[in-house]
Amino acid sequence: MAGSISEIKNIYSKTDVKDLPDFIKSLNNDNRKGVLSIISSASKKYNAYLEELERLKDISYYENQCRQNGYKLIAGIDEVGRGPLAGPVVAAAVILKENDLIEGINDSKKLSASKRESLYDIITERAVSYAFGVVSPEEIDRINILQSTYKAMRNALASLSVKPDFVLADAVTIPDIDIKQQGIIKGDAKSISIGAASIIAKVYRDRMMNEYAQIYPEYGFGQNKGYGSQSHIEAVKKYGPCPIHRKTFIKNFV
Repeated sequence: MAGSISEIKNIYSKTDVKDLPDFIKSLNNDNRKGVLSIISSASKKYNAYLEELERLKDISYYENQCRQNGYKLIAGIDEVGRGPLAGPVVAAAVILKENDLIEGINDSKKLSASKRESLYDIITERAVSYAFGVVSPEEIDRINILQSTYKAMRNALASLSVKPDFVLADAVTIPDIDIKQQGIIKGDAKSISIGAASIIAKVYRDRMMNEYAQIYPEYGFGQNKGYGSQSHIEAVKKYGPCPIHRKTFIKNFV
């Protein structure tokens, strides 16, 4: 490949990761120091891509097992917001296309907020179907957090545009559903579908809490997302609870 170093850098920046082997091959006879540096960078990037594909194949194990057993539409489901002092509990259900290995899907807690946001757009664009279930703080106080979590999950499943054949859930067995299911401990890191659900549930709830932060600014919901940080607890003690606080969660210090 002829051209200046800057021209080659520009081509590299526009080359899809899948095409990097051909890009590297085109530079094999160019021994300029700058080109060798680009080759090294491209090789590392491609090797990281291959490692990510292997990881994604590993966490597609449960989905592949389901398909081998005749199930086609496999929904991963996860929740976020069981522990906070304020705000709803949110569940998300996601049905991914077969063999759609979306790079970066992992347990949402292992990802940065910006990475979750970018993956939210990709997952929701490429999924066969996705849906959310939201249970309010008032309902959490009324029926308890465990039952609220189950209700959010059932609502998410019922809101999918297609009914799944099989459900993979993070750590729980969901009562009162007529779909075969399997609970997987730490499933958000072991199942690509559950991982996808954990990401979009987290982003969806975080956006809700950011909106609540505009309505109730004194509690710092934009930063703590309703969780019991020291500053949040001090704000509750100072100002009292707001309408989205879970009264059963704050009774010990209010």
